[in-house]
Amino acid sequence: MIRLNVHQAKTHLSKYLDRLSEGETILLCKRNTPVAEIRAVAPARKTKRPIGLAKNKLKITKSFFKPLPDELLDTFEVR
Repeated sequence: MIRLNVHQAKTHLSKYLDRLSEGETILLCKRNTPVAEIRAVAPARKTKRPIGLAKNKLKITKSFFKPLPDELLDTFEVR
């Protein structure tokens, strides 16, 4: 983990961006007190996610679609 004060980060940001892309994390400090953590963003997918990955792994019964009992609905609603 790289620990930087705001002034260092502003002055040398491009140098630290390369290290972020390699997997490092920056702890950004203001007067040596940590205020933020900077990490690289996960790369975008190169292929689309396939449809149907969970097929036949989940079963929804007909009772799922029945209305909830009034006692349970009262806990969610403010009247």
